[in-house]
Amino acid sequence: MTTRRHLIAGAALLAPLALALRGTSAAEHEGERSKHAGKPQFLFVQNAEGVEYADGRLTLKGINPITVLFSDRPDRLAGHMKTTDFIPFWSEGEDNFKADPPNANLSVLEGNEMANSVLELREPRLAGRDLSYAVKVLEGQPPARGGPASLFIDIIGRPMTPVSFAGASRRMWRR
Repeated sequence: MTTRRHLIAGAALLAPLALALRGTSAAEHEGERSKHAGKPQFLFVQNAEGVEYADGRLTLKGINPITVLFSDRPDRLAGHMKTTDFIPFWSEGEDNFKADPPNANLSVLEGNEMANSVLELREPRLAGRDLSYAVKVLEGQPPARGGPASLFIDIIGRPMTPVSFAGASRRMWRR
């Protein structure tokens, strides 16, 4: 049953993403669009029951087995993929994350407060229900231990992956 508190918490988890997206200049967007012309530009979201941070390593405890993805205009695609299928992005393809690690916004719910930090993600490791990343902290400070967490990963122009899509522009995938 969804309550107003759950809706407010969900909106609070999405607020940092909106701020992060708004902070990027139009010139940066234009440069990325021309670089990845014709490719949908995705953002990925990973949710976990809790989070731990120590010695430059962020661990998402009780990671959801599904990673959510969506794209902005003009494609407006939304979908999901197995979290296990997300890990190879660091090693496969010519545009992999080992050479160009993605940035991410970590939002952690602590009681009634949100803790946010901006990170660069490297070296993912999945062990059971825990997914960890070596991180470079760009802004804020991840908590040593925290409650429910969402990791919003800024991924631009990733190649086609095994995903399930829904959205306004589904027909483009049939081209």
